[in-house]
Amino acid sequence: MSEQRDKRAKFVNLAEARTSRAMHTIRLIGNLASRSNYEYTEADVQKIIRALEIEVRDLRSRFQSSDSRSRPEFKL
Repeated sequence: MSEQRDKRAKFVNLAEARTSRAMHTIRLIGNLASRSNYEYTEADVQKIIRALEIEVRDLRSRFQSSDSRSRPEFKL
C-alpha cells in the first residue's frame, strides 16, 4: 500500500471515529435541555450554542487553510 493510501486510510479512520464521538457528545449536551432534570438560563443556552458554533466555524476554516489555532476550554 502506498504512503498516500496509508495517509488516506488513517484520515478516514480517525475522521469517522472523531466525528462520531463529537456527534454523540453533542447529543449528550442536548440532553441537558430537560427542564425536569436541570435548571439553566437562556444565557447559559446561548453560551453553549455560541461556543459550538465558533468551534464549527474554526473547524471549517482549518480545512480551508493551514491555520491551527487552539481555543481555551469552555466555561459557563
